Amino acid sequence: MTDGIPYRYQRTATAAELAAAHEGLKAGEGSGLVTSVAGRLMLRREMGKVAFGDLRDSSGRIQLFAGSAWTEDFDGFVHLTLGDWIGATGEVVRTRTGELSVRVERWVLLAPARRTFGDKWRGISDVDLRYRQRYADLWANEGSRETFLLRSRVLSLTRRWLEDRGFVEVETPVLHPLPGGALARPFGTHHNALDLDLYLRIAPELYLKRLVVGGVERVFEIARVFRNEGLSTRHNPEFTMLELYEAYADYGDIMDLCEQLVGHLATELLGTTEVTFGGRRLELAPPWRRAPMAELVAERTGRAVDVSTPLDELRRAAEAHGVAVKPTWGPGKLLLEIYEATVEPNLWDPTFVTDYPKEVSPLARDHRSRPGLVERFEAIVAGRELCNGFSELTDPDEQRRRFEAQAAERAAGDEEAMVVDEDYLRALEYGLPPTGGIGIGMDRLVMLLSGTEAIRDVVLFPTLRPEQP
Repeated sequence: MTDGIPYRYQRTATAAELAAAHEGLKAGEGSGLVTSVAGRLMLRREMGKVAFGDLRDSSGRIQLFAGSAWTEDFDGFVHLTLGDWIGATGEVVRTRTGELSVRVERWVLLAPARRTFGDKWRGISDVDLRYRQRYADLWANEGSRETFLLRSRVLSLTRRWLEDRGFVEVETPVLHPLPGGALARPFGTHHNALDLDLYLRIAPELYLKRLVVGGVERVFEIARVFRNEGLSTRHNPEFTMLELYEAYADYGDIMDLCEQLVGHLATELLGTTEVTFGGRRLELAPPWRRAPMAELVAERTGRAVDVSTPLDELRRAAEAHGVAVKPTWGPGKLLLEIYEATVEPNLWDPTFVTDYPKEVSPLARDHRSRPGLVERFEAIVAGRELCNGFSELTDPDEQRRRFEAQAAERAAGDEEAMVVDEDYLRALEYGLPPTGGIGIGMDRLVMLLSGTEAIRDVVLFPTLRPEQP
């Protein structure tokens, strides 16, 4: 120990393990077991020649019981700073007041807290401080720790549930030569050795469908994706998405999969499919309602409109609902804008909104019976989009026409439009079987299951404006 701090510490038990192992220990009794624990000193109270401290580790808390008669360097112990990391060794006892404790024989400083938390041990209420100093927030706010542990379990259980159903997890590139797979503005970068402009992925979709072409019939990725968009309670420029594709399935099969997965996660993590969000009850158990977009618009507005409605009539309807109409928008885009202005924020119970306009769905397959529409759905829960899925477009000629239409929109100034991806078209020419796919926003799913209304509360290190000096 060149600076008095050991290079390692041999801990023999966590706080939770000690609590579980000594449930039957009675007040005033000793266990005869000598253990070593480690963590942060959170609270301390002195009573003459004895002192008590709360030691917290990642599993919970255990009381430290020190005394001048049996603790080495008792004076040093009582002068520790709240927040110091320490290790302590002694017998596991239950005090006369019934508190499970380690009767400290010796202790060692593992890391001094040079910045003290002070009253912040009782909770940080400044949200900016919580997001910027997550390392402090996790100690000061137990709810934050619980949320992020839940997030970890959501990802773990999702992987296990999909693997149990024959899905294979893969990793696809984060750096893409072309922006694609979703309608979003990308982040750009440059590879010096290849003198090549690249883009941080906005979705792994086109690579995952290449793998279905290659014979991986059930495939998924839990992917970090990046979109150069604004910040809000629902948006962070980098976020986590589950994307999966299943050969021989259509969008109906994928809706079944989605509602079953969410119901399973709620049951496993919360013990119920009924959650509270925004102070309101929300039932996540399948089956969820399925309704075409045009039907939902008619329900909400009392006005029947669809992609066959005359353009002037759709424009007037959109403007009547506060939509700033652009002259280049066709009937599909206008219908979508009317829906987003009137229906989406008001859908509370889980609902699959189906049968989107072809104009706004460049990767989805034509509806098998409704011209001008595609087999696409979004799940809306508590007024928020949770996921987006399709019967995937498999025809390379049609996909080229869609890409070219997107490229024309991009050339006209739409920075979110796609480009023509020749390699993906080549892959489709080898043959993509009937396939269903979905992208689920995992941050929003964690928000739903934890009752959290701001995405920054479920992202450990959210994107923030630069800190002011």
